[in-house]
Amino acid sequence: MMDRRGSRTKGFGLLELMITLVVMSLLVSIAVPAYGRFAQKARVARAIGEVGVISIEIGKFQLRNNSALPATLEELDIVIPLDPWGMPYAYTNIAMAGLGKGDFRKDKNLNPLNSDFDLFSLGEDKASAGPLSAKSSRDDIVRANNGAYIGLGEDY
Repeated sequence: MMDRRGSRTKGFGLLELMITLVVMSLLVSIAVPAYGRFAQKARVARAIGEVGVISIEIGKFQLRNNSALPATLEELDIVIPLDPWGMPYAYTNIAMAGLGKGDFRKDKNLNPLNSDFDLFSLGEDKASAGPLSAKSSRDDIVRANNGAYIGLGEDY
């Protein structure tokens, strides 16, 4: 005859499974937002790099064309990628646009960001406004001070 005390089943009980489920859900609730922040920082870094590369290509164009700026980015000898949010980079040749139009990007004091050309990404919200102090411009990746600064509009 078998002794019931010696044949105890092995496995997890309901309490152990519930504790494991709670711990796993806590870990996921911490990891998902952290990954989202990391991915956003990576997209911003990529856009900053691409704006820098496009600026260098515009400088090369100027060297080949007697200091003339391209009218559009399509005149460059490179394939211009979409920004990390799937939008094309915005470019304005300030000399061709003419003075006094008011369409140029401006800092918080409403001074133009550049005197040669404007180059920027619309950012995550895919919208922008002239001054960087506008809510829709804070996430834009901008080129300012004629290329001395490339980064988030809110950090300029």
